Formats: sequence, structure tokens, C-alpha cells
Amino acid sequence: MKFYISDLHFGHKNVLAFDNRPFFTLAEMEETLINNWNNRVTKNDEVYILGDMFWRNDEAPRILSELKGHKYLILGNHDRVNTEMAKYFIWCNRRLEMIKDESQKVVLCHFPIAHWNGQMHTPQTIHLYGHIHQGRDTRPFEKYGKIWEKEMGMTFKAANVGCMIDYMDYTPRTLEEIKKVKEWD
Repeated sequence: MKFYISDLHFGHKNVLAFDNRPFFTLAEMEETLINNWNNRVTKNDEVYILGDMFWRNDEAPRILSELKGHKYLILGNHDRVNTEMAKYFIWCNRRLEMIKDESQKVVLCHFPIAHWNGQMHTPQTIHLYGHIHQGRDTRPFEKYGKIWEKEMGMTFKAANVGCMIDYMDYTPRTLEEIKKVKEWD
């Protein structure tokens, strides 16, 4: 099974307030993120992390060794992967043009993309991203998506998989779960 998540920000104290995350301490956030991950993901599952996994690298090897599954990292603007960390990932890449999840094509990038490969094909390719957290950062991209839908007459199939987004709830999610929340067929 494939799972997706972004913007975990392990070790980033300011993200607690920035995202209004429901944790009092980094240790509480770390424990929740690890528990939620391991309660969903098995050792044979694949997890695509769409960037900004760590703020500080010193805890990365310990945390990565605790997380189940085969991990793939799409690099975000805060990711500084060193040799020790790289051992825990199948690969690290800036973006992934396309993967297949069951029969669905998916484009993965840390940053939201206005136009992606396969966006106007039938069936439409889905774009998963992170980076723009919540609030004012998300509004321009969401507004663009609504304009695109009105002008093109097609669903704008892009979804933020940042862990702090309500439907993500600090837990890796499957594409089917994301599609259900977004009400895509």
C-alpha cells in the first residue's frame, strides 16, 4: 500500500505556533507523529514524504529508524539530507514526475504546481504537494484551482498532504482516503 504525507517538521519548535499544532512540546508532536505513522504503515508499505520532514538533522536517524515502511523523500525547502539520513530512504528527489498508485497517475512535489503532466488527460493525473501549510498561504492556490475548474470545466485534482491539514490529522494517508475527502471519483 502507498501512503502520502508532508511537512512533518520534526525538531521545529516554531511550527507548533505557526501551524497552531495541538501539541505543547516538540516531544509530544514527535510521539504523536511516530505513533500515528506506525499505527497505519506496515514494514512493507511505501510512504512518500513530500518534503520538510526534519528541521534539525541530529534526531533524524533515531526517528527514521522508528518509522515503518519503505520511505521515499521528495525534498522540501527545509530538507538537508546527509549521508547518515539517506540510508533510511529508498531515494531522495526534488520532485517525482509521476508514479502509479493502483491505476491512478500521481505527480508529487513539495511545492504546489499550477499545471502538471497529465492534468488535462482522461483520467486526470492527481497532484499531491505540501509546503503551503494552512491559512493565507493556501488561499491563492485554492482560488486558482476554482478559477481553473470554472474555465476548463474539469476538476482541479490537487491536494495538500501536509500533516497539519484537517483530513491528514498528522497521519500518512492513502490516495483513496484523500480522493474520498476531496470528493473525486
